[in-house]
Amino acid sequence: MRPQKSISRLPPVLHLGCIAAFFFFVFFFFIQSSSFFSGSKKSDPNTEGDKRTLSQFQSAVQQCVANRGLGLTALITDHCKMTLKFPEGTNSTWYNAQFKIFEPLEYHYDICDTLMLWEQYRNMTTVLTREYLDTRPDGWFDYAAKRISQLGAEKCYNRSLCEENLNVILPARPPFHPRQFKTCAVVGNSGDLLKTKFGKEIDGHDAVIRDNEAPVTQKYAPHVGLKRDFRLVVRGAAANMVKILEGSDDEVLIIKSMAHRDFNALIKTIPNPVYLFQGIVLRRGAKGTGMKSIELALSMCEIVDIYGFTVDPGYTEWTRYFSTPRKGHNPLQGRAYYQLLECLGVIRIHSPMRAQRKQDWSNVPSREMVSRAHAAAMRLKLGEEIAGLGQFGKCKVWGSADAANNGPISGSPDMSDVRKYSNYSKWETMPFQSLRREARDHYAQMEDVSLYKMDGNKLDDLVCVRHKSASSV
Repeated sequence: MRPQKSISRLPPVLHLGCIAAFFFFVFFFFIQSSSFFSGSKKSDPNTEGDKRTLSQFQSAVQQCVANRGLGLTALITDHCKMTLKFPEGTNSTWYNAQFKIFEPLEYHYDICDTLMLWEQYRNMTTVLTREYLDTRPDGWFDYAAKRISQLGAEKCYNRSLCEENLNVILPARPPFHPRQFKTCAVVGNSGDLLKTKFGKEIDGHDAVIRDNEAPVTQKYAPHVGLKRDFRLVVRGAAANMVKILEGSDDEVLIIKSMAHRDFNALIKTIPNPVYLFQGIVLRRGAKGTGMKSIELALSMCEIVDIYGFTVDPGYTEWTRYFSTPRKGHNPLQGRAYYQLLECLGVIRIHSPMRAQRKQDWSNVPSREMVSRAHAAAMRLKLGEEIAGLGQFGKCKVWGSADAANNGPISGSPDMSDVRKYSNYSKWETMPFQSLRREARDHYAQMEDVSLYKMDGNKLDDLVCVRHKSASSV
């Protein structure tokens, strides 16, 4: 009987052995799997390299703020995040009645996003054109209506009516090109200009951009200069434009907001070129026409110098160099953002306190360093595939235009003789060969493509128009 008993016990023993073997296999597989999956989560060497590049760039930006920020300090959170802080005791004079708080003393930025946004402007077209409306989906039906005041409809159900409103300021293709000017001065309206004598320095730039109704007269010449090439204006400035433009037939007007009856009536009587701004809407950072002027300048100029933007400490009220003080934009927010842009290589700041010392631009990150950081930010934020497409990575809509066919010059049949026979169209008929070499080289690098923003404050919506021939642009 014992043998039978021992035989009866054998299956349970084998069963236990199988169970043990099974759990050993599972445990072994788990260890191997864990090793495999943990290995797959190891950082990509390329990603780590991009983060190192951005961290080095952040350190350079941090040092730049320390050298040039006049009391501002930059705190690094990670390879993309940075905080700019004002020193304790800074007088925060601006009160936000809506949120019942004073202006904060620190501002948080994503350096990667900011860098991609502003570097993109170096390749952009910021003037509304016919080729943009023709290429953009529902460009005439939907978007055009948003740029026309007092149309009486949300859509262009009557395209002829919309064209009638826009043709007077609508060139067939971009009248201005990236790198067209080497140096540009963007002159704000701050009362701080009266503390300086930047006039000759401003006039020494290849192009000067001014805002709204800022006067250019002998009275203010020592402070703001006399040269006048571009003026970015809001719709409310139309009534004063004839007075402001007196003696300046070639100054280009760029309307910031919308075409409307008052401006259209004015345009038909003056010889000045007039176009409609097509830049994006910045809902963060600094605000106002001055910021739009910087966007416009960066799309045409290699170097952008800004004057009269009130970026020195101790600012307690919003002043204009030509009028009495009044309440306006937030000075702390603007000062922090402009300082950030300088240390990102976007602008160069000139102000009363900086005028007292020799400007040394070597402590601003070099173009080579900015370019490397921009490429790293593109790869991290957008991915290798999109970043690999370079300047065309965010082209959402593509179109084509025959550069040899210039299309109609902006204008309308009922313009006055003053405008009809003036030189207002020179920008639209300028031969490609007359552009400076850097502009022609850049155009070739862009493969004869013009980039436009779609809408809003996004990085990922571009309308891209390829010209069939650049030889006659």
